Amino acid sequence: MTAFSDLNLNPKVLKAVSEAGYETPTPIQAGAIPPALEGRDVLGIAQTGTGKTASFTLPLITALARGRARARMPRSLVLCPTRELAAQVAENFDTYAKYVKLTKALLIGGVSFKEQDQLIDKGVDVLIATPGRLLDHFERGKLILNDVKVMVVDEADRMLDMGFIPDIERIFGLVPFTRQTLFFSATMAPEIERITNTFLSNPAKIEVARQSTTSDTIEQRLISFKTSRRDAAAKEKREMLRAAIEAEGAACTNAIIFCNRKVDVDIVAKSLKKHQLNAEPIHGDLDQSHRTRTLDGFRAGTIRFLVASDVAARGLDIPNVSHVFNYDIPSHAEDYVHRIGRTGRAGRTGVAISLAVPHDDKYLAAIEALIGNPIPQVDAPWQPKGETRGPAADGAADTPSEKPSHGRRGRGGRSGGDDGQTRSRSDDGQGRSRDDGAKATGMGEHLPSFIALSFDERRGGPARSDEAETDQPDSDTGTETDQTGATDTAA
Repeated sequence: MTAFSDLNLNPKVLKAVSEAGYETPTPIQAGAIPPALEGRDVLGIAQTGTGKTASFTLPLITALARGRARARMPRSLVLCPTRELAAQVAENFDTYAKYVKLTKALLIGGVSFKEQDQLIDKGVDVLIATPGRLLDHFERGKLILNDVKVMVVDEADRMLDMGFIPDIERIFGLVPFTRQTLFFSATMAPEIERITNTFLSNPAKIEVARQSTTSDTIEQRLISFKTSRRDAAAKEKREMLRAAIEAEGAACTNAIIFCNRKVDVDIVAKSLKKHQLNAEPIHGDLDQSHRTRTLDGFRAGTIRFLVASDVAARGLDIPNVSHVFNYDIPSHAEDYVHRIGRTGRAGRTGVAISLAVPHDDKYLAAIEALIGNPIPQVDAPWQPKGETRGPAADGAADTPSEKPSHGRRGRGGRSGGDDGQTRSRSDDGQGRSRDDGAKATGMGEHLPSFIALSFDERRGGPARSDEAETDQPDSDTGTETDQTGATDTAA
């Protein structure tokens, strides 16, 4: 078995790696580090949680150990899709380069330009940045990329999802053609393959797992359920989430809960806190200091549940996450792989539980096609009470009914009963509909006299015989207020 000492790394880097508690490289590290040290371009494809960050961090520190950076001219460039991932890469450099005199700068949004400009002006060996903030500095004339010797693109498929590919192509055009490129991704979409064919020169391709496979250390479960009615769907889904958490008991020491929309992140976090569960939200609309405090609290254990959008799905290395809950099934199948990859990392075991409602079927089909296996379905830990409106309230939700004689069914009545009589719904005086078994009589006994008149009679003229058999308009006295647009509170 290969050891880090066999990879020809700088002795000072090896010392830092050993002190960090690592002795044996992961497959992606063992495959990517040797060609990177030789100066070759590298294309690394591996599932999330396999140690891709160290695959470029360790050879990059070794390569930069000699030499010195000039003002505004970084010697290497690492591009990351999100602020959190960029900050994590910076932490890795601090860990592995503590015995090597290298300088670094972190260019991300949410931090003042002035502080970042001061670091760049001093000269940095390693520049870690998100694409947008990097181009902001370049366009302001604060950054020169002519001296970049090594360029790293991390989580390239996430760059594609976030729309950064045009920025990446532009940045490739700003750095020297003779640079070394290290390109890492968990999946290999056609657009990503086009970029690698364009900008990488005869790369060493290291693929340690089938594209988009999930780790064997993650136990996957699927909870499928149907909400009782549309206006209660969100509330019942939150109830199901809490029931799933409760069912895990002490085994759920902490968890990341993923939502598709930022507004749902806030609602779910608020709901969990309302029910005495220690939860905090994290998404792209929060300022950087807030996001950093939240992540630090989750890592430290002071926050048990991290409710997140996909900003936290890619690349974040948070140790000992026992569970991942997909409150929403992701609309992109690849995101499922990255989400559940937040647990079961570095050989640990983890549990991934997904909540699915009927309209998620097409997304589940895409996910199962991608990972090559069905997600095992388990019994729901909680069931909606089954309270429904209209026909369902009478226990006939699944029973076919006869069509009314006018060709449509009014919202105030339905067909039912063994005697074939039409039953009507009337008001019980307290705003609730009831079924009194009476035969439908249109507007009942209180028919206004003007309705019985013909059109001409209403205008004061004689009745016309050709209108004698004209159908009367249907009346709808049992109409109930549609509440489907009601504001959803975090109950």
